[in-house]
Amino acid sequence: MKYPQNILTDIKKHLNAEKDKIQTTLLSLKAQDPFSDPERLIDNAASDTEAKEESSHERMEALEKELRMHLKDIEQALDRVHKGSYGKCLNCGKMIDTDRLAVKPTALLCVHCERNKEK
Repeated sequence: MKYPQNILTDIKKHLNAEKDKIQTTLLSLKAQDPFSDPERLIDNAASDTEAKEESSHERMEALEKELRMHLKDIEQALDRVHKGSYGKCLNCGKMIDTDRLAVKPTALLCVHCERNKEK
C-alpha cells in the first residue's frame, strides 16, 4: 500500500520548501557567526568582547548542528518519497498514520513502534 501520488506531491513540495528554508537559515547563521570574520584573529579585543564572541559562536554552532540534523531527516524523507517507501514504518512495515506524518513529515516509525522504542 502506498500514499496517493497527489498526497506525495504535496509532501514533496512541503519537504523541499523546508529544505530551502533551512539552507537559507544555515547561510544566514554562517554570516552572523563572529568566528567567520577573518579580521577577528587580528583584532585584540577586550576579554569581555572575546567571551561574548565565543558564546555567540557556540550558540551558532549548536543551531547549525540542529538544522543540519533536520536537513538530513528531510533529505532522507525525500529519498523515501522518490523510492516509493515514504510513510512506511521502518520497523514493522505498516503505514504510518497520516496524522503523525502531518505533524512530523520526516517520521520513520509508526506511533506504536516509536512508543516501544522509547521503553
